[in-house]
Amino acid sequence: MRNLSVKILFVSILISIFAGCVQQAPTGNTTTPIPTASVPLELRLATTTSTCDTKLLDVLNKKFEETNNVKILTVCEGTGKAIATGELGAVDVVMVHAVDSELKAVANGSFINRSYMMYNYFVIIGPENDPAGIRNASNATEVFSKIASKQSAFISRGDSSGTHIMEKSIWKAANITPAGTWYQSNGKGMGDTIITADTKEGYTLSDRGTYLSMKDKIKLKILFESDQKYLFNPYHVMSANPVKFPNVKYDLAMKYIGYVLSPQGQDIIRNYGKDKYGEALFVPEEDAGDVTGP
Repeated sequence: MRNLSVKILFVSILISIFAGCVQQAPTGNTTTPIPTASVPLELRLATTTSTCDTKLLDVLNKKFEETNNVKILTVCEGTGKAIATGELGAVDVVMVHAVDSELKAVANGSFINRSYMMYNYFVIIGPENDPAGIRNASNATEVFSKIASKQSAFISRGDSSGTHIMEKSIWKAANITPAGTWYQSNGKGMGDTIITADTKEGYTLSDRGTYLSMKDKIKLKILFESDQKYLFNPYHVMSANPVKFPNVKYDLAMKYIGYVLSPQGQDIIRNYGKDKYGEALFVPEEDAGDVTGP
């Protein structure tokens, strides 16, 4: 019995010593764990190649990402494809420039809150020696008629983009169905199409912003730009419809739309390109005045 009591006392002493060691706080060189930053939300944006080729979105989106802890996943493709991507519910917001296609997509319930954000103009560019003689044309349809008559090389984007849609409308207004070896469909974005036209010393229709961002790398010049009826180029931004696509990030999309239309976003658009190209590549909606986007 006495041996059992001694053993119990010994075990109790060991437990007390161990407990004291566990409870004793370490001293010196202690560190507090650094909280882990929250994972950024992802916003999916489908947009036309011109906003990517000009690098406008690199600047515009960066500020939004930094301020809101958001990562914008940008898909750069022709406007037709960008709208089609949105009609599948695969993105949260689109930024495009083909009015009729936009309005159809709104009408079918794919998009809501379509908002006019900026504009520039299309330009017709070509070799400086201007073999088709388009410089003195009175309007865009006459320009295309001269090019077709001379069968001068014309490079079409051919990708159902906003630029391609505008090009087709000009051919239609000129009562011309372009065909033959002189007319080439590129099937690529604006930047690649300009490079192809430059290599082949041909003509093409470009948005002014993309041309200005590339003019120091090519020989093509702006030969015609004075036709507001056909060459006006408005850009709109709109959210995927959460009723039709419950999984889209509607609140975040609307926050982004509010940002690009805010004084901060519009000021970035207003000044983008001035330092490098001598003029802004786009005009913000705030400065549109009487030049309104349908």
